[in-house]
Parts: sequence; C-alpha cells; structure tokens
Amino acid sequence: MAENAERGSVRFDTVVKKYGEVTALKALSLEIHPGELVTLLGPSGCGKTTTLRLIAGLESATDGRIFIGGQDVTHQSATYRNVAMVFQSYALFPHMSVMENVAYGLKVTGVAAKAARERAEEALAMVGLAGFGDRLPSELSGGQQQRVAVARAVVLEPEVLLFDEPLSNLDAKLRRHVREEIRQIQQRLGLTAVYVTHDQEEAMAVSDRIVVMRDAEIAQQGSPRDLYERPNSQFIADFIGDANLLPCDLVEREGNRATISLAGIRLQAGAHGPEFADARLVAHPQDIVLSRESRENTVPGTVLQAAYLGRQMQYTVGTAVGEVFVVDNAMRDGFAGDEGVFLSFEEAKLSLVPG
Repeated sequence: MAENAERGSVRFDTVVKKYGEVTALKALSLEIHPGELVTLLGPSGCGKTTTLRLIAGLESATDGRIFIGGQDVTHQSATYRNVAMVFQSYALFPHMSVMENVAYGLKVTGVAAKAARERAEEALAMVGLAGFGDRLPSELSGGQQQRVAVARAVVLEPEVLLFDEPLSNLDAKLRRHVREEIRQIQQRLGLTAVYVTHDQEEAMAVSDRIVVMRDAEIAQQGSPRDLYERPNSQFIADFIGDANLLPCDLVEREGNRATISLAGIRLQAGAHGPEFADARLVAHPQDIVLSRESRENTVPGTVLQAAYLGRQMQYTVGTAVGEVFVVDNAMRDGFAGDEGVFLSFEEAKLSLVPG
C-alpha cells in the first residue's frame, strides 16, 4: 500500500552533484508529490537541467540519495527507472513513421507488435494526432512533432514524465497552444511531471509548483501566485514578473503588513517572512497607474520612453526613486515622451523584500 501511495513521487535527500571542482548542485532536498507538475525555473547554469538529468538517471549523484516511487534509485541507471523524457529537440527518428516512433519504446521493452500499435494509436489520439500515424516527422509542423514526442513518452506509462525545455524551438503563439495541451494531458492522466524551462510565463502557465533555482540551489519554491505576490528576495521579485524594485523607508510593520514611505508618500504593502530593517518595494508594472493630475499618495515623474505594443502601452518613467517601468493594459490615456505624470500604486498588490 505504501508503494502505491508513493507511485510517481520524487524525493531528493541532500543531493550533491560535482563535475571535478565545479559544484552543479548544492545539497538539494526536494519532494515532488504524485500527480504534481513541478517546474524547475532559473537562469542558465543554475542547476535545473542537472536536477532533471539526475531524476532521469542520465547523471549520477556525487552525494545524497534519490527516491522515485519510494524506492532508492540513486545507483540505478536510466534503463531501470520508470521515467520518460520529452527533449527540446524532439529526438524523433526521421526514417520512421509517426506510428513507429511512438511504438518504438514499447517494442524495445518486449510488447507485442499488435498491442504496441494499439497503445500508440491511443497515445496519438490523446495528443490530437489520430490519423497521423503513417506520416513521417518531416511532414509535420514543429508543434505536431512535439506532440508526437509527448505521445512517445506517455505511451510508456511512466511513473514520472520529464520535460527538458520542450517548447523552446516553437514560435510564441504555438508555444502557448502546445503548453496548454501538455498541461491538459498531464492533468487528465494524473501524471507526475517535472518541467524545465527558463521562460517565466511558461512556468506560470503550466505549474502546480515552481522551484526557482539560483547558483546550484533553491532560491524559493511555491505556487505561481505565491512567487509572484510574495517573493522572498530581490532576485525572485525581478525574475518572476519583471518587477520594479524601489528604495523605500520602513515606517512600521504589523504581522504581514507594513507601512512604508516612498518618495515622501505613505503606502501599505505586504511584508512576508522574517523581520528586516532595510527594504525594497516590489511594484509590478501592471499595478501602477499613470495620470496627469496629482492625487493623494502619488509620486510625480516624467515619461522617458513610451512604446505602443498593440494590446498595451509600456512606459519608462523617471522619478525621485529611480526609473519605473509601467504597463498600461487598459490603454487609458496616451502619454508622450517628456510629459509630466503622476504614479499611483495598487497597495493591495505591493510587497516588500529585504534591501
């Protein structure tokens, strides 16, 4: 019963990975629950791909232990781990048909040809490619090839499904469509999935939980909303959501709320985590409103740059606390360069991080 309850779980127990003198992973402890989609997010060299390859068995841990489904797999090779990976490059066999690509892993593991074909057909239907089995990969679009790669992984019924930058070769519109399909398949099948990307929006869209990594260790983890609204550092605030980090004075703090002084005005902001004396105000570009009239609790500024992006206006505004980036999705007014403006902040969405 315990094994069934843990099927699909992944646990890292103080796992270290070194390449010679270089430490790629620092004593990582992480637990991924059955049926959960967890995204490893971070800049290049942060350790996210190393973590994924350790789960897959493509790398061996220098120290610590790795568990999959409650079983210690630290010293097991990839062959003996019930995981499947969807690669960035798709890795389809160009000389095989779509059906042959999807059924390949089944045949290698000894599944009879008829049964392998039936399961491959089901997997292709699942990803919206029923009837495409006789085509070659070269006859498919990039998005269709990626779905074939997903079908080839899912058909193996793995305990854990791994995604290594799966959408990086697709254009922006197709990325959005395919990531929605991946999420739907994962939820429908109740698969445990670990997803690696450096794209913040992609991570926010698909994840139950995001693990942000920096310098070979976890910087913060939580739901997309937690990370966006309650960052624990300037790095997280800037990395998730392109936030403005503004110098301010901490006047008073009570529990999870604080009163601050920003360029002479008083504002309320969220204050999470331990006490800190020096603070930075986190203000997301969408939570700042520009106007031509001074109101209570507004900061004066001058428009340095204005950009029309079709569905939104973007402004860079010079103020006494530095340059502030503002996004106007409502397209309320058009402000020109060098125009004087006033900035007001949506206090319910402001938060503080240590300065």
